[in-house]
Amino acid sequence: MTRNILLDPLLPGVLLYSAAALAILFLCVSIWRGQRGWWLRGLAAAALLVALANPSVQTENREALTDIVIAVVDESASQRIATRPDQVEAAIARLQSEVIARPNTELRIVSMGDGEGDTGSLLMTTLSEAIAEEPQGRIAGAVLITDGRIHDIDRAPNLPAPLHVLLTGEQGDWDRRLIVRNTPAFAILGEPVNLTIRVEDQGGTPFSSGDVVPLTIAIDGAPPLEFQVPLGEDLELPVTLPHGGMNVLQFATPVAEGEITDRNNGAVIQINGVRDRLRVLLVSGEPHPGERTWRNLLKSDASVDLVHFTILRPPEKQDGVPVEELSLIAFPTRELFIEKIDEFDLIVFDRYSRRGILPSDYFESIAQYVRDGGAVLVSSGPEYAGADSIYRSPLGFVLPAAPSTARVFEQGFLPTLSDIGDRHPVTAGLDGRTIETPPETEITPTWGRWLRQIDVVPAPEATVVMQGIEERPLLVLNRVEQGRTALIASDHSWLWDRGYEGGGPQLELLRRLAHWMMKEPELEEESLWVEPSGQSMRIIRRTLENSVPDITITHPDGARSIVTLQEVTPGRFELTWDAPEIGLYRLSDGIEDTVIALGPSAPREFEQTIASAEVLDPLVASTAGGVLEIEDGLPTLRDVRPGRPAAGRGWIGITPRDAYLTADVTISPVLPAWAFLLVSAFFVIAAWLREGRR
Repeated sequence: MTRNILLDPLLPGVLLYSAAALAILFLCVSIWRGQRGWWLRGLAAAALLVALANPSVQTENREALTDIVIAVVDESASQRIATRPDQVEAAIARLQSEVIARPNTELRIVSMGDGEGDTGSLLMTTLSEAIAEEPQGRIAGAVLITDGRIHDIDRAPNLPAPLHVLLTGEQGDWDRRLIVRNTPAFAILGEPVNLTIRVEDQGGTPFSSGDVVPLTIAIDGAPPLEFQVPLGEDLELPVTLPHGGMNVLQFATPVAEGEITDRNNGAVIQINGVRDRLRVLLVSGEPHPGERTWRNLLKSDASVDLVHFTILRPPEKQDGVPVEELSLIAFPTRELFIEKIDEFDLIVFDRYSRRGILPSDYFESIAQYVRDGGAVLVSSGPEYAGADSIYRSPLGFVLPAAPSTARVFEQGFLPTLSDIGDRHPVTAGLDGRTIETPPETEITPTWGRWLRQIDVVPAPEATVVMQGIEERPLLVLNRVEQGRTALIASDHSWLWDRGYEGGGPQLELLRRLAHWMMKEPELEEESLWVEPSGQSMRIIRRTLENSVPDITITHPDGARSIVTLQEVTPGRFELTWDAPEIGLYRLSDGIEDTVIALGPSAPREFEQTIASAEVLDPLVASTAGGVLEIEDGLPTLRDVRPGRPAAGRGWIGITPRDAYLTADVTISPVLPAWAFLLVSAFFVIAAWLREGRR
């Protein structure tokens, strides 16, 4: 309970001051005249003035409020390494016991986890929010339990009390970090990309700058290549992408004995490989309506560099035209098929037959080109079933199907997808099936008919993805050592491009064929890949089988999750999975493997892992607080006055705020008005009596 004197004058201030001045004047005259009761007259005037000032007593009933100590606990990823979790737990327990032992004090514990995406440790943001939720007049101090690696120091709040830091970590901590810089989003196939790689140590490392450490590099999960690189020095590494589409490059350096974490010992970058130009050699035989269609389709794509070799006049034709007038220039067949054949990405034979133009050595060169990784597509007509078929050349050893007889079907038929074709990436969905279509739904293609088919027998290892008359093979694919081949057992695919009976997806079919032959990852029959979106990932597994094994996901911290994919279309299984944190994830189903980095593989949290309060020191000093290392012992709590040093060896201080809540207020006059009049009259009479005796 507290009491205060309040004044509520009955007259305006000017009149009250005037009355006081007049009373003083009369008192001075009384003294000058030598009146013995002048002091009694002064007391009477004072009583009247006090009555006019109207004094009253204000009585407050107060309830004391507790002081609040705010503790912000850093639970970000860098705080979950080495012995730091145990240190944090011990610090919280000690702080709780110290506060409980103090009267009139409360502890507010606020936890801070990893920020959204790769924002790092937002410790100041968390502290600001915690302070905003409490009355400023009750905050006696704040304690940060952290490793000091924060990323929002510019958002530090105005602190009304001392700020202290209990620093985790140990004096002997050291860590090794792998850094990859200058990573482009895409690169041209065949052209090297220069990446800057650096392996550096932080903290009290036992190694010296310049020491050689191992580094492994793996592309798309292939067996890694090992190199020796100097420690603490930038290394320029030229990398040539092996294929088009997304290339995942994984860099890693082994964990050294004694380092506190391996989360930043690896890096994964993703570079999209694009072809500068797709070089296609189109070899046409007997002219037919589809020849121009093939040429127009290939020339319509600006990324295709087309070389067209065509036979317009068969050698057996005898019309007396001199040989030197048969062409404007001599066609460089040897240069194309022997010397520079490896420069082509795809060779297309369109109704070509052996007529003595290309010798057997050229066909053998093409066959070897396929074995070495090249691609050949054959669009066959009646000539494929005859004696001059290119199958009856050295090229026949790599073609996916052989002419079983000389039979050629001249009748209309509707191309359909085979059972495997429904699942094969080259043809899946061409018939109108989409992701929204249930896998068990039967689809009837709406495209137009073809009018001719060659009877062929596929090779034992080949795959039939499209069928024609009486389910005979129409589109056959095959892998030959490092290369790939495809055969269309008809020369009427051009009818789709011309819009016959509604046409069909010839352009899309050709595009997929070319990309499958170029070994683009998204067109592989058996593949596993991930499409990241923020902190979620879309896992996609493509297969020719009817089911796929469960996927094992290895988290950045080594934990594992097992997920089951759902079939969305034949041969395509998917699942959207929310990752618990950013970092490098490894996925495997025992057959296919892949890696994906959500955000950087080594997040911002692991750029600096050695505990340090360097960033927080100026802020702590401005509040007279202190930084204490938990390794040296946990501190006690003391009371300190505002402005005094609030930390010392083994202790930290808080400032008591003496906050209270006013429960009740009463106001009562010092004396009633009649009492003041009575007092004044008493002094006046006393003065009259004293002066009357004289």
